Amino acid sequence: METSILTSIKKVLGLDAEYTVFDEDIIMHINTAFSTLTQLGVGPSSGFEIQDDTAEWANYIDTDMELNSVKTYIGLRVKQLFDPPQTSYLTAAMEKQIESLEWRLNQHREETEWTDPNPPTPVEEV
Repeated sequence: METSILTSIKKVLGLDAEYTVFDEDIIMHINTAFSTLTQLGVGPSSGFEIQDDTAEWANYIDTDMELNSVKTYIGLRVKQLFDPPQTSYLTAAMEKQIESLEWRLNQHREETEWTDPNPPTPVEEV
């Protein structure tokens, strides 16, 4: 399995790793997807971005295998932005997959990292 984020996403798009003409565009779309994941609370709280083909999935996923769906999510998001489907049926199907992955990733985050936004206040003793 390819470990480079950029190279694996290029493969999803049907581009050869050596074909670099669209790398800047693809990197921009990858970083947009990472930004969305950060807003969902997935991944490092400070955010994550790539600059080139040296960033690897392990830099983002670390050892949490339940985040492997991030790879599919990023691939779908980039494909949707870079090379969108030509039919409304395929667009709707892709959007449904993206929504499902967002829900599942958010659910995982809530199960593992959720903190109460309104923690109970301690009662003062008199």
